[in-house]
Amino acid sequence: MKNRSFSLLFASLAAAMLLGETSILAAKKWQPELGLQSWTCRNMTFDQVVRFAKKHKLKHLQLIGKHIDPNGSKEENLAKKKILEENGLVCYTFGVNGGNGTKEENRKLFEFSKYMGIKLIVVEPRKMEAWDNLEELVKEYDIKLAIHNHGHSSTYGTPEKVWNVIGNRDKRIGVCIDIGHLSGAGFDVAKTFREYKGRVYDFHVKDKKVEKTKEGKEVILDVEIGTGNSNYKGLFEELAKAKWEGVMAIETDNRTFAGDPEQFVAEAVKFVKQSTK
Repeated sequence: MKNRSFSLLFASLAAAMLLGETSILAAKKWQPELGLQSWTCRNMTFDQVVRFAKKHKLKHLQLIGKHIDPNGSKEENLAKKKILEENGLVCYTFGVNGGNGTKEENRKLFEFSKYMGIKLIVVEPRKMEAWDNLEELVKEYDIKLAIHNHGHSSTYGTPEKVWNVIGNRDKRIGVCIDIGHLSGAGFDVAKTFREYKGRVYDFHVKDKKVEKTKEGKEVILDVEIGTGNSNYKGLFEELAKAKWEGVMAIETDNRTFAGDPEQFVAEAVKFVKQSTK
């Protein structure tokens, strides 16, 4: 009888431990996939960016035209792709691209993406008439587009302006939220993410602080990530709820940070990891 009781007790304890481990796994917090927007490293060459990203363990790169040219030589671009792969890195997207051209001009962006294995293009076309041919190319190539936003008065400076473009278009056309610009324009990034209803495909991880001069004029400053007006706490909570699977690319507009981005990027990585652990 004692042996049977002991066996039952052991089985109960084992089941409880297994259930506890399962609960811990189920409760494991969402973790963002951090990347690098190479505008942060705009003073570097392509090879320097590769070394920098590898050092900071940022696998996913969003490259600007200085570091990879969609209109350039296919051979040269594929050679860069090989270098990235050899260093454990990937160009997951590129831009910000204009996308203002004709269908055949914009096709170059999609052809480039196709041979590079890119599934997302970040764009900010000024010409609204370009959206018809861009949507046709999205359907033809099955490659997503994400609209990038700048300041409040820019073409896509408010969520309303962006939604007016994407609302009735193919769902592969979505948003690249520049967190700093959105916050600098006076919008809450967590609320905006919710209101885009699953159409956010990319983030620029940036922070802005709005200050007033002695004359009462508002000035928007590009600051260290986590020290500005951006609601990162609320955003991370929303992303965790949605189990968002995209890349959050670290970026700065600050010339001083870009002059030597080592500390800026290291602190950004640290802030995000501590905020989501």
